[in-house]
Order: sequence, then structure tokens, then C-alpha cells
Amino acid sequence: FFSLSTIVKSEGPKLVPFFKATCVYFVLWLPTSSPSWFSALIKCLPIFSLWVFLLAHGLNFLVARSSARKIFAGLIFSALGDAFLIWQEQGYFSHGLLMFAITHILYSSAFGMKPLNLRAGFVIFLISSFCYSLLYSYLSGPFTYLVGVYIIIIGFMGWRAIAGVQLFNDLWTWTKLSACIGAVLFMVSDLSIAVNKFCFPVPYSRAIIMATYYAAQMLIALSAVECRDADDLKKTN
Repeated sequence: FFSLSTIVKSEGPKLVPFFKATCVYFVLWLPTSSPSWFSALIKCLPIFSLWVFLLAHGLNFLVARSSARKIFAGLIFSALGDAFLIWQEQGYFSHGLLMFAITHILYSSAFGMKPLNLRAGFVIFLISSFCYSLLYSYLSGPFTYLVGVYIIIIGFMGWRAIAGVQLFNDLWTWTKLSACIGAVLFMVSDLSIAVNKFCFPVPYSRAIIMATYYAAQMLIALSAVECRDADDLKKTN
């Protein structure tokens, strides 16, 4: 396993554009009441920076690693989802929901089905069911079903990310842990969106939603470099 200092030295410089873009978003803090293409660009900039982060590992890396390609594709659909949500009050919320549903399907595929870890799946099922039961009474029309389907999809993604972390068997890697924490933060972000939109105003909702969202995407993007670590370890041994 790589030490934390090695990870920071290796991946830190490639993430500098992401941290700068995230700072730009929070410093400008453009009002959501007047959506514009400029607002969409500023909101999507950190995700664009994560495209750059993955591309910085080389096109050959993306071509050779299907999990990295799927995460890269997920980031593309995430950017589209972000753009649609800028105009959610104009009727594009469901479009954003669809883009992020595709993102979670791609991430789930990248994380894979091994190990299965049914216990983690059952826990996520209970948590997802509880969350939907809380939201259900506030939902109406198509959102009654759309939100339910979305919770299933993101819950499945969370399960596959969490299942990869086998702490008690010493089979975990920092990238699997990164995917796990990223998935959990993504679920927190999306739950905050749902509660704030459908149930009641969440204090500091936008700050909570965007901070957990950007952190989640960064950690999931970081998880894509696991295969590269394995190759590097072989070379150094």
C-alpha cells in the first residue's frame, strides 16, 4: 500500500485545478435565482477539472482501464446534470435527475460486483427505504416514482462502493476507501437536495449540498487510479 505522503505527492498536483475551481465557485457564490450559462460554467468547472485530473494520467490509462473510463463517463453526465439543475425551477429538475441516475449506474459498474457483501447491501436497503418513507408523503405526481427509482439507483451505487472496503480482511486499498467515502457523501448531498426541495428548507442547504457533492466527485475520481497503483507497486518490488 502507498503511504499518505506518496499519494499526496503523486495525485495532489493533478488536483490543484479542481481545488481552484471549487474555490471560484464558493467565492463567486452566484445567486440561484437568476440562472445563466455563466452560472452553469462556474458550477461545472470543478467537474471539468476532474476530467483533466483523469486525463492527466494519460489516454492510455483510460483506454486500458474500463473502471476509469466509466468514472470519466460518469463525470461527463454529472456535468450535464449540474447544468440542468441550474434551470431546475424552469422545469429541468427531472432532466438533471436522469443525468445523475446514469452517472450512478456508470459508477456502480466501475466499482463492480465483487465482493458481493450482502450485509452492506441490506444495511443500504434499510437506510434507502427509511429515506424514501420520509420523503414519500411530500412527493406527488411523477416524482413519487422518479425519486423512488433514483434512490434505488444511488443506493445500489453506494452498496457497490461500500462493499469494496474489507477492513477486517486487510484487503482494502486507499482507492476503495476513497470510493466508499465518496459514495456516502454523494448520498448525503442528494438526500439534502431531496429534503430541501420536497420537504422543508434545510439551513445552509446549498453549502452542504455543494461541499459534499464536490468532495464526493473528487474522491470517486481518485478511486479510478487504483489500477495504476497496482502497476506501480509491481515495478517497485
